[in-house]
Amino acid sequence: MNLLTHIEWQSPWWLLALLIIPYLLWNSRGRIFNSYAGFLYYPDVTMLGESRNFRIGVYRYSPALLYLALGFIILALARPQYILRQEKVEAEGIDIFLVMDLSSSMLSQDFDPNRLEVSKSVAVDFISKRSYDRIGLVGFAAEGFTQCPLTVDHRVLDNLLKQMDCGRLEDGTAIGMGLSCAINRLKDDSLTKSKVIILLTDGVNNAGDIAPDMAAEMARLYNIKIYAIGVGSNGDAYSPVGKNMNGDYVFGMAPVNIDEALLSQLSQSTGGKYYRATNPEQLKEIYSEIDRLEKTKLTVQVFRRHSEEFRWLAVMAWISVLLFVVVRLWLNPLMP
Repeated sequence: MNLLTHIEWQSPWWLLALLIIPYLLWNSRGRIFNSYAGFLYYPDVTMLGESRNFRIGVYRYSPALLYLALGFIILALARPQYILRQEKVEAEGIDIFLVMDLSSSMLSQDFDPNRLEVSKSVAVDFISKRSYDRIGLVGFAAEGFTQCPLTVDHRVLDNLLKQMDCGRLEDGTAIGMGLSCAINRLKDDSLTKSKVIILLTDGVNNAGDIAPDMAAEMARLYNIKIYAIGVGSNGDAYSPVGKNMNGDYVFGMAPVNIDEALLSQLSQSTGGKYYRATNPEQLKEIYSEIDRLEKTKLTVQVFRRHSEEFRWLAVMAWISVLLFVVVRLWLNPLMP
């Protein structure tokens, strides 16, 4: 293995400064290499012992250590990097928006601890499996808002997802508003061919200025698939039924109403699919199926892993300076 083929320079223009060293050596050659001041004190070489001859020789050439230090400093400034390995990754990814219902009914406790917390947990697990996807996040109740635009920074996305909660917006279920927020982001920010919305709701559309079927028409226009998930058990569930004077939710048994016909229509009209999750295990399996269905090849990317090597050059420069000081102080041939 050729070591030099694995070295790259982050600031290669600093290497031009190495040209100054030969000039300095040439300019000072008389003072460095032809200094015989010691012989003024020892006109007869027979007066010099073997150790004294050695001290004179080392002392005479010691300034070269300063030029060596300068060379190490210049090389360090050029920041050499040793390429450890190169990885070719043929990734699979698409642009996805998670559209999550934040109406008060998502606090229903037929899922433990409630529908919203389980939905967020399953979504975080889904995100962790999509390493090369750009994923965004929309929340909606009586209106929709973008919690996170499309991003590959899944750590930030996870944190923003965990911060989503019910009660921050006027209560209601504006499915069309949630979808339109995601569609506007995908049509403006996405350059990929594959665009997907995963809509999760537990209710019936009862708010918003944009009808769900109009949002579905917009999705078809921009080639965006909608996968809709109706979340909630069958029958009745322990759910928020109002608020007390302190603003806290009051819970009671309430029927689970999901407009499955609408969700199925939205999905099928855009080339997606509708799912019903009546428990956390089904919800996990639904996300797993969507993960398997939505894969697309991306361009091969090359990742280079490297280590910084300028530090040992800086250390060598300091050692050279230290050796120069030692030679000048301890090996001075004029000293007894």
